[in-house]
Amino acid sequence: MSIDLSVRHLRVVVAVADAGGYSAAARTLHIAQSSLSRAVLEVEHRVGVSLFERTTRQVRPTVEGAEFLRLARRLLADFDAALNHFEGYLAGTRGAVTIAALPSLAGSMVPSVVAELRRELPEVTVSVRDGLSDEVLARVVDGTADMALTVSPTVPEGLATTRIAVDRFVCVFPPGHRFDRRKRVSWRDLAGEPFVAFDHSTSIRAYVDRTLADTGVEVGPVTEARNIGAVAGLTAAGLGVSMVPALVVPMMGFAGLHRRAVAPVVERDIRLVHDPARPLSRPARALRDTLLAAADRDLPLPTGARWAPRH
Repeated sequence: MSIDLSVRHLRVVVAVADAGGYSAAARTLHIAQSSLSRAVLEVEHRVGVSLFERTTRQVRPTVEGAEFLRLARRLLADFDAALNHFEGYLAGTRGAVTIAALPSLAGSMVPSVVAELRRELPEVTVSVRDGLSDEVLARVVDGTADMALTVSPTVPEGLATTRIAVDRFVCVFPPGHRFDRRKRVSWRDLAGEPFVAFDHSTSIRAYVDRTLADTGVEVGPVTEARNIGAVAGLTAAGLGVSMVPALVVPMMGFAGLHRRAVAPVVERDIRLVHDPARPLSRPARALRDTLLAAADRDLPLPTGARWAPRH
């Protein structure tokens, strides 16, 4: 059997049960009692059972009516909640947004931005998807992320990029290393030095290798790892020093490494990437605007990184 009922039918029946009578229910719904009575009769006809016992003094649910009311209340609650959510979505106060980011950005830059967004839009759900540069860009291309944060100077055709921050490389090493006695470390100081490197799949490795080649420096024995925590642990174990962006350093805090500024200065641009052909939801636009206004809002960043001025 297929029972065809509308939300209006459900509201009428619930109103009669809550009010304990037709007159009071009609006043609650601001409709004529005759219209309300016809609506209840229509529901009873469609479900094939009486929903109320009518006496001269009161109207109360039948056994079948009580079961119908249980279902009706649940359906109405779900329906009202969904509409409330959709109203919030349209207003930009509710909804979901997904941002893809390099691990170093997801762990050190994104948190302050999301916290700022959450203060303004506490009911918006934010999903952060970390990955390597190719992975985060692919998420924007296939639509599984609204936007991405990366350092890649080139992006797939059709995507738009905006420079939003700058990150400076620093040298990290275990306590007691000879670099502890220096205020600054030169890239040339790495000559012959055991080195802990990010592997070739990472954007960090590309910057470091290019700078070493430009300065004509050959490091000593190299130990490689992909994960930030692994690089930190290997460095702390005395397997070498490492050159890392400032945004990575907070994620290495557990290892107790020391850091020094590096000369010459090497910086990487942090870029916000999105697909201009794919419209952003209001929550996604709010997150994008928060990122673009981060410099004006002076959102916190680790030492060695800075927001790019908004043009």
